[in-house]
Amino acid sequence: MPRILLINPNSSAATTAMMVSIAAACCAGRAEVAGATATRAPAMIVDAQALAASVAEVVDIGRAHRDDCDGIIVAAFGDPGAAELRRLVPLPVIGIGEASMREAGQGGRRFGVATVTPALVASIARLAGALGLSAQFTGTRLTDGDPAALAADPARLVEALTEAARACIDQDGAEAVIIGGGPLAQAADRLQPEFAVPIIKPIAAAVAQLLQRLPA
Repeated sequence: MPRILLINPNSSAATTAMMVSIAAACCAGRAEVAGATATRAPAMIVDAQALAASVAEVVDIGRAHRDDCDGIIVAAFGDPGAAELRRLVPLPVIGIGEASMREAGQGGRRFGVATVTPALVASIARLAGALGLSAQFTGTRLTDGDPAALAADPARLVEALTEAARACIDQDGAEAVIIGGGPLAQAADRLQPEFAVPIIKPIAAAVAQLLQRLPA
């Protein structure tokens, strides 16, 4: 059975375990999922400087595990180190930001991002531009409050992301909304029943697209 390595560029082992569990459920027995957690990053990456600083360790982790996995998911929304790993390892590599934007933009669909990190808004826009999706990208809507405090309060996080997603749809005209961030994965699972438009879950999107590239 193929083996997927999920790299968490944040240094929270609990977040890694949560994301691995979600990814494994998405695989539905088609692949095994193992996790690896950064140790030199903050518990939650909330700004562009921390995102850039995490690249080197993501690359180190990917290269260290290149012989014991068949594909790699970089599970932070800015995809730190994903492009570098593609050049260095002979494996399919996908970041959850890229995967979710490609899914959200299918068929020319307009999409927005709901997230908790104001200091990463420019990075999110740059990612959409790098993928050639700027014309479809309606922008990022943010939750109120400290990102780490929200992430530690699941009920409040879901409520805040629901409001941000609704703003993407009602104010920006988004036809799909991405819940932008690996640590938000559990909250993303709970939002779809609130909306008629697709709510894109980055880990699920990355798993689906990676499975298409792995051996059976």
